[in-house]
Formats: sequence, C-alpha cells, structure tokens
Amino acid sequence: MDKIITEDEQKAAVKTLERLISVPSYNQQAEDGAPFGRGIRNALDEMMKICDELGFKTYEDPDGYYGYAEVGSGDKLFGIICHLDTVPAGDLGKWQHNPFKGTVIDNAVYGRGSQDDKGPGIAALYAVKALMDQGYHFNQRIRFIYGTDEEILWRGIAEYNKKEAPIDSGISPDAEFPLIYAEKGLQQSYLVGPGTNQLKLKLKNAFNAVPDSAVYDGPKQDEVKAALDKHGFEYTSDDNSITVIGKSVHAMMAPEGTNAVLRLAIALDDVFDFKPLDFIGKLFKEDATGSNVLGDVHDESGQLTFNISSLEINEDETRMQIDLRIPVTVDRDKLLEKLSKQVAEYDLKYVHFDYLAPLYVPKDSKLVQTLMEVYKEQTGDVDAEPQISGGATFARTMNNCVAFGGMLPTTPDYMHQANEQWPLPDMYKAMEIYAQAIKKLCVD
Repeated sequence: MDKIITEDEQKAAVKTLERLISVPSYNQQAEDGAPFGRGIRNALDEMMKICDELGFKTYEDPDGYYGYAEVGSGDKLFGIICHLDTVPAGDLGKWQHNPFKGTVIDNAVYGRGSQDDKGPGIAALYAVKALMDQGYHFNQRIRFIYGTDEEILWRGIAEYNKKEAPIDSGISPDAEFPLIYAEKGLQQSYLVGPGTNQLKLKLKNAFNAVPDSAVYDGPKQDEVKAALDKHGFEYTSDDNSITVIGKSVHAMMAPEGTNAVLRLAIALDDVFDFKPLDFIGKLFKEDATGSNVLGDVHDESGQLTFNISSLEINEDETRMQIDLRIPVTVDRDKLLEKLSKQVAEYDLKYVHFDYLAPLYVPKDSKLVQTLMEVYKEQTGDVDAEPQISGGATFARTMNNCVAFGGMLPTTPDYMHQANEQWPLPDMYKAMEIYAQAIKKLCVD
C-alpha cells in the first residue's frame, strides 16, 4: 500500500502542534465568551485559524463552547471528535522543559497536550489535509469537532450536540490503537447521611482516582492504629496524625489499586459505633468490584468497578464520593435502585452527580471492521483485537463513533503527567493510519 503522508506533511504537523501546545488551555475562571477560561478560548481561536489556513471551512461557536472545521460535500457526515483543553501542568518543578512551549526534544514533541489530545487531533487533521492536497474526492463531509471541556464536565460537547446535526459515523483520536468499541457507562454520585460529633474527616479526592493516602488526626489514635495493625494495613504516624498508605490507579482500574480511604474507614469502623461507617467496614470493605453490595455485575465489556474516593464526616453530615464504571449492557436504573436500597440500611441516601452513557459499536460493523483492517495493514499487528475500556472519550457522545488512537500500544504513557511528550515516529505512524483509514471510509 502506497504511503500517503510525506515528510513535508510530517514536519508541518509537528510545527502546528508546537504552535497549539504553546497556547495554554486548562480550565480557569469563566469570562464573557470564554466559559472555561480565556486560555481555552484562545486555543479554540488558534485552532480555527489553523484550520482556515489549511483550507477547511470553519465555524466557531460565538459563546466559546466548541468549534468545527469541515471539508467535502454531501448529506453524510463523518466526525473526528477532538478536545483542545488539557489538564494543568501541575508541579512545574517536575518538568524538564516549559510545558507550554511546544518543542521537539530527543525526537519527541514535548509539552502539555502533546498526547492528550492536541497531538492526535493535529495528526488526524494533517492526515485529511494530505488527502485534500493529493486530490482525493470525499464522498461525504468530514468534520473535525473541537470540544473545550473534556477534562472536566464535557459541557462544550454537550452544547455542540444541542445546536448541531448529528454525525453518521466517526472516530475520536483520544485513546489507544487499535480501537475501543465499548466504553462502560460512567456514573458519579454521592452517598449522603447523618453527621456525628465522634470524629471529623475531610478526605477529599478526585472522583476518578483511587486515593493513595488518607490522613486521620482525630481522637482514639492508639485504637485506630491497633485496628490498622489487626487488618495488616500499612500506615505511618507521628504525634499528631496517622497516614494510611495506598496505591493510586485510575478509577476504571480500581480493583488493581489499594484504596487508602477505604482502609482508614475500615479501621475507624472497628473503633467508632457509627452506622454510615458500617457501610464500608461491614459491607463494602475493599471490594472495588462492588460485588459485596451489588452482586457480580459484568458482561462482555468487563466487570463493574466501584470506587469510593472521598469520605467527609462532620457534625452535620457524612458524604462519600463514588465512581461507578457500569458494563455496557447492564440496566443502570435497576442497578442504582438496588444500590439505593442497600445504602439506606446504613442511613445513607444515594444522590446523583453526573452520568455518561456507555459507548457500544458492534465489532462486526463496517466502521470497526474497516478501522481494524487499516490498523493491521499499517502496523503488521495481525492479531490485534478491538478493545473495551472503563475510560471515557468523546466517542460516546456521538452516533456510531469509536475511539481510534492516537497512541500505539508501545507508546509510553505521559498523559496527565509531568514531561508529557509524543515520540515523533509514533506520531508519524498515527498520521499514516488516520490517512489510510479516512481514505477507505470517505473517499470514492
């Protein structure tokens, strides 16, 4: 199969990626026309300029929620769904170079967003640009859709779906190759109950991570330490507090982590007589599949995962923060009804926070079959199979859409980490895969 991407296009894509990384775009305070902060709006403006320069027809939502760039004609619409926001840089002392000055260092594009998701978005954009320049005729419209709030609450893409026509099929270059055809439903919620004056806790963490530490500075510390010892839970202590040690992983892999909040709660439940603590200490325990509460919940997309990441107790209330990754064919309403009944026995009430419906595109669909065929041809990985994920991409917000790249299985994972970078050979391979796939799907 003849290559589509030239060396000139590779170089141009890298330069454009450097340009986009150099516009910091993490969530900040809202302004007029910038619902997620001026940085994200600046990145949206810059992306629209880039697409204009490359010959795409563009539209930018005047309120700053989204933009899109389009080429081709016809009634059918193929979407390529990307996001321009990133997580913050975090501790700058851990970065070897400026995270917001895109640069090539040691044969890799360096900077925040290089892997997630500015890099893959630019790779796909230049794949389509290469097809345009080589005179291929698209049998449908190809639309790059740019969301602005993927790292937080997906409000930008929700606004797009309110205002714009749906796509007929598409990809989201915001995950890993070969392809993700199923993503579990994502339910984030609270369990809320009465407070107590026996102890206070403020263990606040992100929904989507297993907490790796939990500090207790309340009464009866000797008894709490004895309980931790009894259970074999690791901790450190000083004259004022106890720190329970865990192992952090993403919530979608919760059973592979060690939840420090749960371990502390189990020990506290041995010491204090408080019904909401009994939910963890006597029922949930450390089972991150939730089977002690909900039974064995699984299907072809895998096992349910149940992460309790935060636990706050004061005189007024108890509040637990939970993240459920629900297998794609499971009835969510029935599951939550069962959960509500179970927690009520511990004086807890289920409170909804956020929900993302699952993604499921059949493995025998034309979209999945074509993308897998191209991936195998381009990589030689003939044994590759479409994947299932507990994570969440914008693919699940669209019709007949899957997550397709841009990271190869061998690409080191720097997403959300210091020194984020994308090796140039991997970027170039992704560009070629995207070009060949779009040619097969969208060219006569």
